[in-house]
Amino acid sequence: MTKLTDDQAIVLFDGVCNLCSGAVQFILRNDPKGIFRFASLQSDSGQKLLEQHSLPTDIISTIVLIEGGRSYTRSTAALRIARRLRGAWPLAYAAIIIPAPLRNLGYSFVARNRYRWFGKAEHCMLPKPEYKARFLD
Repeated sequence: MTKLTDDQAIVLFDGVCNLCSGAVQFILRNDPKGIFRFASLQSDSGQKLLEQHSLPTDIISTIVLIEGGRSYTRSTAALRIARRLRGAWPLAYAAIIIPAPLRNLGYSFVARNRYRWFGKAEHCMLPKPEYKARFLD
């Protein structure tokens, strides 16, 4: 598994979810420093990381951020990612003051409907060649 520097993080995502793959593409475009590495939740690397962080290996309805040796899920993961992107996205982190159960209501609603609204791919996305090194497998 790739050794991360202290300022890097790993994003685990549902590899067949079109919304999730789009979010990964968005992060890649807005992360010029290369802070984030990626793996699908369904991949061997993703499964190992879920186990290492005592998260269920059948979890696919959330994004997972591994940062500083800790794991974050759902809206907390999304906000922690946003705060490290370029542009105005770090301002979104202010929403962290909203209690997680309230933030996660909206997150869960989108997660439940993501396949219906955005579709589902038959295979995990393949990264563009210039981003290939940022994927764990």
